Amino acid sequence: MALLVLGGTGTLGRQIIRKALNEGFQVKCLVRNFRRAAFLKEWGAELIYGDLVLPETIPLALIGVSAIIDCSTGRPDDTFSLELIDLNSKYILIESAIKANIKRLVFFSISSASMYSDIKLVMLKIMLESRIKMSNLNFTIFCLPGFFQGLVSQYALPILDKKFVWMTKESSAIPYISTQDVANITVRSLSVCQFKDKYLSINGNKCWRSLEIINLCERISNRRANINQVPAYILSFLQKFAKIFQWTRNIADRLAFAEILSGGYKTSTDMKEILYILRLNKEDIESLELYLQEYFERIMKKVRELNYQVLTSDKNANDLDF
Repeated sequence: MALLVLGGTGTLGRQIIRKALNEGFQVKCLVRNFRRAAFLKEWGAELIYGDLVLPETIPLALIGVSAIIDCSTGRPDDTFSLELIDLNSKYILIESAIKANIKRLVFFSISSASMYSDIKLVMLKIMLESRIKMSNLNFTIFCLPGFFQGLVSQYALPILDKKFVWMTKESSAIPYISTQDVANITVRSLSVCQFKDKYLSINGNKCWRSLEIINLCERISNRRANINQVPAYILSFLQKFAKIFQWTRNIADRLAFAEILSGGYKTSTDMKEILYILRLNKEDIESLELYLQEYFERIMKKVRELNYQVLTSDKNANDLDF
């Protein structure tokens, strides 16, 4: 089966490409910057030029493709509107997939999206879900809560660097999951007919609040966090202010997600159907504790190696002085 992956250089996309290649799939990646995506080619993927901002590049990329996995989304620093990338171009992608007789379309949405339809990006996801369901394509829509990888820059790195850890006073508990586990489930689902025309949630085994994650990072790293709590109303003000200017509207749309954290976001961690179909156990899904433990161990190992190199260099320099 030949796959076309959109958003292949992103956090989730690269893990899906790696897993698919390891499983023997032929993988094509729609990219707009070949230099930035060079590592994907080194892994064995085929790079095809395409840009969701240029919809005319989409149909040609579907030649010889059996399935599409769409991991792409607009970025806060994009000069283009979210509607152009996350809605208009995706509509063209769906229409092109219908004409190309694509066998499977995999799309990623947001868990409990219907509760937050007033947030633009969530609303666009809901509109796309509706269009996919009406398309008669064989689809699988996976709903995701958040990734372990995003917690590293948000919590782990600031604690290691002795910088402020920013958080809101929140009541939300989120079942974060590793992108490796999402990639494993996604790629394996392509070969299972029970995943056709399904709308399923992929979650971690435990829900986490921000303060719990900070406490976990402190315990594993043996360092104290400098916490700076930002009231939700300040983020709300920044969001409204950013909406004033055309070039900061994408940032405003992302700030809207702060309302989810402070508003008591809730989603189920039940993945019984997925685990049963794929013959996986709950223990096969990586825990946040293990993920952060391995992360901090790798960082501390690198720090010790660098310190050793510095000490060795200083010793050699002193020997030369004599």
